[in-house]
Amino acid sequence: MIPRELHDLLLKQYGDAQTAAIEEGYAAERIVSFRYNPVRGKGDPAARLAERGIEARRAKWYADAYLVEGAREDALRETELYKNGEIYLQSLSSMLPPLYLSPAAGETVLDMTAAPGGKTTELYALSGGKALITACERDGVRFERLRYNLARQGAGRVTALKCDALALDDAFSFDKILLDAPCTGSGTLSPCKPTRFSESYLLRCAALQEKLLKKALRLLKKGGEMVYSTCSVLRQENEEILEKCLGSGAVLQPIEPLEGLPLLPSGAGTLCVCPTREYEGFFLAKIKKVE
Repeated sequence: MIPRELHDLLLKQYGDAQTAAIEEGYAAERIVSFRYNPVRGKGDPAARLAERGIEARRAKWYADAYLVEGAREDALRETELYKNGEIYLQSLSSMLPPLYLSPAAGETVLDMTAAPGGKTTELYALSGGKALITACERDGVRFERLRYNLARQGAGRVTALKCDALALDDAFSFDKILLDAPCTGSGTLSPCKPTRFSESYLLRCAALQEKLLKKALRLLKKGGEMVYSTCSVLRQENEEILEKCLGSGAVLQPIEPLEGLPLLPSGAGTLCVCPTREYEGFFLAKIKKVE
């Protein structure tokens, strides 16, 4: 059941046809997906899963992203691939922010809200383990989950901090920052994942998102780049936050959609992924600091 307040906001933003498409995506049973971890990996995961009767196919836009037909997450958790950290269960949409940030060896990278670690370990793998990554998580339970996943994925050179990224000293500076901001989850509804959506919760999320993005811009080096993302499809958490925070000192870097992404209308230069059977709803923007 979709909360009435959310339905009304979607209708106001997107109109009848696109709201129907979003809500059809909510109702679909999402296909399981995982990311291959080259840091730990020992060969083609699809071939090894096929030996167990599990069919996996690559996503079109990322060689390490796989979709699994006809099996649930529990079946993958029982495999040696999962237990050894060679694969990580992760939605396709959540793999996008690290790809667009594109960390390189030697760069200093901050993951501001890092738990449970899927994007952190993806950043590590994309840099060949050679980016200098700092990962923040303020919640104690979630921080321990982050540390567990860093260890299992072989991301040994990540510096994990149990702290609120808002409390970081502004004397720190980073070449690249990932801010996958806490949000209402308005893109992630599914038959097995309801949401606690309300307009008051939306306002609280938007206030925190604004604070986090302004903090990120203070921590970003001149000439540095960051990705702002949410698993929300609402303007209040996406374009409106950018409008409040970006000025002459930071500008949007237009990003091109990868092959096959199902997109909703969004602000110029940004992407908003429509929830479908394969994807969660997700918003992404890339920002460059010019002053």
